[in-house]
Amino acid sequence: MSMLADIIPEIKMGLSSLLVHKLRSLLTMLGMIFGVGAVVAMLSITEGAQKEMMSYIDLLGVNNIIIEAKEAVDRNELQARRAISPGMSFRDFRSITENVQGLEHLTPRKRFKPQKVLPKTGAEPPILIGVLPNYMAINSLRVMEGRFFNDEDNDRSNPVCVLGEAAKVNLLGFDPAVGKFVKINDTWLQVVGVLAPQATADSVEGLEVASGNNLVIAPLNTVMRRFEDSNSYLKDEIDGMYIRVKNGTDSIETSNIINAILTATHKDAGDFAITVPAGLLEQRRRTGFIFNIVMICIAGISLLVGGIGIMNIMLATVLERTREIGIRRAIGAKQKDIIRQFLTEAVLISIMGGLLGIIFGVTLAHIIASAAGWSTVVTTGSIAVAFGVSCGIGLVFGIYPAMQAARLDPIEAIRYE
Repeated sequence: MSMLADIIPEIKMGLSSLLVHKLRSLLTMLGMIFGVGAVVAMLSITEGAQKEMMSYIDLLGVNNIIIEAKEAVDRNELQARRAISPGMSFRDFRSITENVQGLEHLTPRKRFKPQKVLPKTGAEPPILIGVLPNYMAINSLRVMEGRFFNDEDNDRSNPVCVLGEAAKVNLLGFDPAVGKFVKINDTWLQVVGVLAPQATADSVEGLEVASGNNLVIAPLNTVMRRFEDSNSYLKDEIDGMYIRVKNGTDSIETSNIINAILTATHKDAGDFAITVPAGLLEQRRRTGFIFNIVMICIAGISLLVGGIGIMNIMLATVLERTREIGIRRAIGAKQKDIIRQFLTEAVLISIMGGLLGIIFGVTLAHIIASAAGWSTVVTTGSIAVAFGVSCGIGLVFGIYPAMQAARLDPIEAIRYE
């Protein structure tokens, strides 16, 4: 209680001293303001990037492996590839199934963009994909209306489908969709289920990710037997595979085995790409770590400059107030009282600079989010770290001037002009 009674007058004295020289105090705080602002903005960008990446990983499935065919764009490229590789096919699917251990679910995929869709929609037409029923388990999908198609539907090539949430709204409105029909090109499909909304991403490390909300999903055999793409001569037998590995299985190592199998069967034609979400996550973490180091160095330089500014101004303040220090020592003030007085002023500068820096950092994060389109998340932790560092800087760089003030000889100090 007595310590608090001693500190409060010194805080008032320190504030009054800072307010006497407002411009000088503000200029002294600039280094702290920019340094703290940089820390807050940097941490918010990192947190936003991490959150966005995790949503991408959730979309792709952390235990999943995704294989995409790199299909030809014209007949000349197709002929050049076919001279080396037969393209992705059901043979590849069987080779992976028979030779790779630790797989829980896998399905081929046949995908194309319909030329005609009924009911008509003014929105982006949905993508039709044909997959096996285990596609639901691979991607952790949830049906909010009806059911997902089953093995019997696939074996019989039944004309049924499941709609993504956006495809359902665009084609059939907000009324119940189960039992209704949609026409894809020249084939009518009966809707048996509607998926719950999913997180979406435009692309992840070069992998194009179709919105799971704007899909028409049908049994693989139904798509293979009832539909024909107008550009099918340019396409592989299947254009992708989704694989989910068992818990405890290293998806990155498994992807290396799959890559070796496909490279051998495709004779190193480079006509496929394998994406491993777990690998993407690890790569993003490494990139984020390097980004953090660079930003911390930049912010550290600003904070160091701010600390030097505080030390410089406090040394000047000691010279200006030498007589005041001598008078205080002459009437009974101890060295520790003088040290506490000047440390309090240094810490007040850093606290005020830290508070203004937090405001600057939050504002900067919002500006970056709106201007660059980056996702930023300002957390309580980032604010606490930045504010704690600013207070620590003020304390460390205020010690030397405070010690210099306390060592002044009282008699010489009173005589100082």
